[in-house]
Amino acid sequence: MVKYQEVYCKSILNKSGIPGIDFALNPYTGCEHSCVYCYATFMKRFTNHPEEWGNFVDIKVNAPDVLQRQLKSLKSKSRISIGTVCDAYQHIEERFQITRRCLEVLRYYNHSASILTKSPLVLRDIDLILKIKEIEIGFTIITLNPKIKELFEPNSPPVNKRLSALKNLSGNGISTWVFVAPVLPFLTDNESDIEELIKTAQESGAKNITFDSLNPYPKVWNWVMGIIKREYPESVKKYQYYFHNKTRYEMELKKLILKVSSGAKIKVNYVF
Repeated sequence: MVKYQEVYCKSILNKSGIPGIDFALNPYTGCEHSCVYCYATFMKRFTNHPEEWGNFVDIKVNAPDVLQRQLKSLKSKSRISIGTVCDAYQHIEERFQITRRCLEVLRYYNHSASILTKSPLVLRDIDLILKIKEIEIGFTIITLNPKIKELFEPNSPPVNKRLSALKNLSGNGISTWVFVAPVLPFLTDNESDIEELIKTAQESGAKNITFDSLNPYPKVWNWVMGIIKREYPESVKKYQYYFHNKTRYEMELKKLILKVSSGAKIKVNYVF
């Protein structure tokens, strides 16, 4: 059971440490998707929630007004990323429309924007997205395997609906991309899976696909290992190897991605 709470924020544009991004905009604190691998669990330390990450969402009800104020004070064109530590289109957005109202504000300013989501709900706002001069939409898709998807991101929208939304946005001339984050060691890192993801992204109209590796943050690692021990006990030793040899593993994964993507018609990147 997810606990929802309306809150008031003092700032909605926060300086970003992500290369190429000036500011992060997160309409919510917390996320309902309950992705086991989520790096944003660190946000819990800034809240007073006793609930586990994935079981609470703070709704920043004054975010559009705060955004208006902050945008007026920006002196130069900036790149704004929407949804860096939450999904701006998680289920509760359908009701509160905080993200939509932020886009209504943003469209009157000459800033570039990017949105990263797992939700087809972004299609609801295509009217506003088309009015923002520089914007790109990314969809996180870690696998096309339904069982693995349900184990590692149980409350996120179905992958086929994400791909349908991606194709719709691409067909409307909106720049789109796919973020494979993370690649799950020894589960989604084989040649056929990577090749299929690249092919699917390409067929859906994405301009590029970017791969990232699994970061073994302590809490995340415990959650991931819980699933591995229960569902894939034969891979426990392989994950222990990954934990102690992450750099070596990543070098091999890069080689595989480069090999598989040699004939791709879209740009293929990795960020590890």
